Amino acid sequence: MHGVPKLPGSSDWPRHSGLLCHISSLPGLGGTGDLGPAAYQFLTQLSRAGQRAWQVLPIGPTGFGDSPYQTASVLGGNPLFISIERLIEDGLLPADITSMAPVESSEADFAAAQAYKWPLFERAFRKLVTDAQQASQRAEFLAFSERERDWLDDYALFMAIKEEQGLRPWIEWPLPLRDRQPSALSAASQRLSVRIDLHRFVQWQFERQWLALRKAATDLGIELIGDVPIFVAHDSVEVWSNPSQFLLHPDGQLQVQAGVPPDYFSKTGQLWGNPLYNWERMQADGFAFWRKRIQRAASLFDRVRIDHFRGFAAHWEIPAADRTAEFGRWVTAPGHALFEVLTTHPETRSVRFIAEDLGVITPDVEALRDRFGFPGIRVLQFGFGDDDFYDGRPWAFRKNLVAYSSTHDNATIVGWYRGEPEGTRSDEQARRERDKVHDYIGHVPSPGYAHFSLIRLVMSTAAETVIIPVQDVLGLGNVARMNTPGLPQGNWRFRLRSGQLDDGSLDHLRHITKLYARTQR
Repeated sequence: MHGVPKLPGSSDWPRHSGLLCHISSLPGLGGTGDLGPAAYQFLTQLSRAGQRAWQVLPIGPTGFGDSPYQTASVLGGNPLFISIERLIEDGLLPADITSMAPVESSEADFAAAQAYKWPLFERAFRKLVTDAQQASQRAEFLAFSERERDWLDDYALFMAIKEEQGLRPWIEWPLPLRDRQPSALSAASQRLSVRIDLHRFVQWQFERQWLALRKAATDLGIELIGDVPIFVAHDSVEVWSNPSQFLLHPDGQLQVQAGVPPDYFSKTGQLWGNPLYNWERMQADGFAFWRKRIQRAASLFDRVRIDHFRGFAAHWEIPAADRTAEFGRWVTAPGHALFEVLTTHPETRSVRFIAEDLGVITPDVEALRDRFGFPGIRVLQFGFGDDDFYDGRPWAFRKNLVAYSSTHDNATIVGWYRGEPEGTRSDEQARRERDKVHDYIGHVPSPGYAHFSLIRLVMSTAAETVIIPVQDVLGLGNVARMNTPGLPQGNWRFRLRSGQLDDGSLDHLRHITKLYARTQR
């Protein structure tokens, strides 16, 4: 694992801001955004706009539905984020190979990226192992494979077997493989050795490219903020290789499942389908599973957002057979014991956490967050309801806070301001909230300027950190939102077009950022 570099200005000037833009949302060829030229251009744009943070969504390998919150591995990287251009620069692919790339699409097309990139990964891997001129890179690859074998070996074997099994979930594999019988795993390791090495190679390339991008960010004084989902996907290497850490039946099926109760987003709640943790087992081994997760995140990011933080105080437990989340129950979780370990263990005690404390927040959640001094989260568009004394009003934002204009799970700030349909919000409620915004800022924004008026407002608050989704900087409506909770398809598609984030938007954002003392440059 790698140490955390010190960011210029990170300690002597705490007020700062940044943008939220997932890697898949970057422009370019190849179906989705990746870690190539557009990522470095985005860093340059962040710097020009005076921003000192770039937040992304979870970066693990995705499957059906393309959700970054349902990954085949919480420790691995998404192969689709590997830049073909960087493989060319490293001499592993010929320069003319990009002519085969899918043209730049207006939305992320994960299937097109999969079809385009995996044959090229195979070709690059053959080049690495057969070309005498690649000796130094081969040595680097072998060193990575040895250094990360604690998680990489299981991951590569899992993915190779999954391919052999037609991508079926592991609970549907032949019983010897499903149950990890040593003889079956040994036979699979020999039978699938080439594909296993290919998956190791792909993860090496992801990490190599990611760490290069992180260094470029650090050199510009920009921190990378990652996202750690509280739960892991049922069909993941972590559940397959550590079944005792989860509440499963002997055949691997769920005993209970995760989700959230009915709320603003859904009248029947959200049914996530993730397995819930066997917290008793985890606590008995000193939370080794969580130490590994957080240590891995710290090797890739400067700060770590913990998604669904309230689940560490109590989580919503739903019967496995249910098809809605209405009839669950709250079950207490050992969050205090877990974070006592994570904040004191030598390998994780330096991690800077952000607690995503949205949703049904009760005093026990606040006590857990405040005991460890974690900054919570406030979303500007939640601050204009009927409760004039809600601590999510802009005037009530605390200093130790990360404030957002919107998030990947919400309407964009313009979509919300206009009252575009979303959730259970009525037209009348939207009008009242819009009137309250006008009263708060003292004027009605001119047409086309509402997003910058609201960005000004969140930048002016006491919150030390402000994060603005890139859609809000561009003033885009709900057609550009990243995710609609409870909607099973059509999410995670938003993508920037080349040149869309133009100099005018960047310069205006820089002016606001400087005005509210969030940049040193």
